Amino acid sequence: MKIEAIDLYYISQPLIRPFVTSFGPQQDRDCLLLALHSEGLVGWGECVATNDPGYSYETAKTAWHILSDFLIPKTLGQELQEPEDLQSWHRFVRGHPLAKAAIDQAAWDLTAQRDGLSMAQKLAAPYDEGPRDCVPVGVSIGIQPSISQTLVLIEQHIEKGYRRIKLKIKPGYDVQLASAVRERFPTLSFMLDANSAYTLEDTPVLQALDAFDLLMLEQPLGHDDIYNHSKLRPQIKTPLCLDESIVSLDHARFALEIGACDIINIKPTRVTGWTVARQIHDLSVEAGIGLWVGGMLETGVGRAAQLALASLPGFNLPGDISATERYYVPDIVAPFLLNSEDGTITVPDGPGLGIEIDFERLSYVTLQHEIFK
Repeated sequence: MKIEAIDLYYISQPLIRPFVTSFGPQQDRDCLLLALHSEGLVGWGECVATNDPGYSYETAKTAWHILSDFLIPKTLGQELQEPEDLQSWHRFVRGHPLAKAAIDQAAWDLTAQRDGLSMAQKLAAPYDEGPRDCVPVGVSIGIQPSISQTLVLIEQHIEKGYRRIKLKIKPGYDVQLASAVRERFPTLSFMLDANSAYTLEDTPVLQALDAFDLLMLEQPLGHDDIYNHSKLRPQIKTPLCLDESIVSLDHARFALEIGACDIINIKPTRVTGWTVARQIHDLSVEAGIGLWVGGMLETGVGRAAQLALASLPGFNLPGDISATERYYVPDIVAPFLLNSEDGTITVPDGPGLGIEIDFERLSYVTLQHEIFK
């Protein structure tokens, strides 16, 4: 498939409510959308780099630069056989995984359409069992103004059908939160996400969290740290999950070899896309550790691709890929809704991503659009 043209969109949408982490609040969500054109088909990808460099050094503006000046020119006019081809095309750009992942996702969508498969089916091709029709999902709740407000939100999400809750924490807003949640919801499956806000000096605080029977503690130490997590892990009973530290297949291997985690959160966009995410999936399955798919407040374009990944057999924990109606109303594709009876979301089964773009809405939220031919 010759890549004949590429569209790049810079969009901005308001979130239904601010999302607050240890990095600070986020009210509006900027991101990039990318479309690969070939043989009458269009493959869509989303770059989740956002407004500021808090979570990653990439922002929507830097990703636009890397895509438009380097990655897109290297992709345009190429003969695409399979999505794995992009690994060699883009190797000359060091880093910038979020930008690379946008093209990777679009390539998986495009080639799956060509093959008459859903993206989930194409990703599951190497395995004996096919993709799941529905995947269990959880919901992530940002830091609220008070613990009482957090408890109200948890109650609302439980009523909607969510069976796993993730709560953001930061120093000074951790043990008391976990205690209040466990007291109010004795059987709730919930986890805490620190977004790298702690150090090894905070080990006594992290040990205190063991009392609350957490599903896991996610990324308590530095975003680029693996070694210190291996030091923390034997000192706590709560299963330890790595998120930001896993930026490549090698980093996943390093973490497993030194015993730095019990669980890995794979964000496909953080590891350059679905090609590498599937490799980490295979490595984790072989190691026998917990595995789930993380989210980045994606539009339905990115959420469809995450659901496809989460349908693979090795993902044994609910993903952070809740219904998109929580974030955007309206979105640029039809919203993904929670199956309230079992806390799952249905995986798209149409060709490729299985979505239809609302071009009127896309035009409304687009700040910049460029066509490359």
